[in-house]
Amino acid sequence: MSLLEGKTVLVTGGTSGIGRACAEAMLVAGADAVVINGRTRERGERARDEIAARFSAARVGLALGDMAEVADAQSVITVATGELGRIDVLVNSTGGNDVPALLHNTPIEEVPRILERCLLAQLLSCRAALPHMRAERGGCIINIASDAAKVPTPGESVIGAAMAGIVMFTRTLAIEGKRDGIRANVLTPSLVSGTDHYGRVMGDPFAGKMFAKAVPMAHLGIVTKDELAGLAVFLASPAAAKITGQAVSMTGGISAL
Repeated sequence: MSLLEGKTVLVTGGTSGIGRACAEAMLVAGADAVVINGRTRERGERARDEIAARFSAARVGLALGDMAEVADAQSVITVATGELGRIDVLVNSTGGNDVPALLHNTPIEEVPRILERCLLAQLLSCRAALPHMRAERGGCIINIASDAAKVPTPGESVIGAAMAGIVMFTRTLAIEGKRDGIRANVLTPSLVSGTDHYGRVMGDPFAGKMFAKAVPMAHLGIVTKDELAGLAVFLASPAAAKITGQAVSMTGGISAL
């Protein structure tokens, strides 16, 4: 029996990067159906069609919308539940694409936008999905934050605040949701290769110099998006049925928190 046989999955931010890797990994693990979410129709339809071509036996859908907007978040969940019937697994891979910059170099108008992209989108996604999971008396939520939630890092003051918010939100959601059979965990990776964001960070004069110092610390190797997606599959699987409220770091040894 496949790990996720019979399961339905919604991945927000699922048209590229870590989110898309998670969507594909869920299908590899046997999920029956996946809906990916993105903000751009052209990229979303291309990703959906490519995934559907690779996994011809599965149902693959697309729900467009900005999860940081209340109306869009509600619409995406409505579309996803309509296509899937129910949402067994919700993976939130929105935000997290801002390049680190020292606070005094961050335009003040960007501060709330970073919080919206990184934090608000995941909160709204979970809130919109929660009634549907409660009605089904179960569900698995996997939020994706970063190690900035745990490790104070120059250039990540605002990003770190958002990521720490995701971690505490997820832990509290786990306590609130357990009586309804809902589990919630959060992944907190450091550097993740194989994404456009990794290239932008490493190519930035400030962030690239800073994170280049972290690379030699990953004695187990820099984590790839597919490896992180594999961890998401584990958390969604029956093997993790008793795991909830955890902030799980996968860093290759860069940190141990």
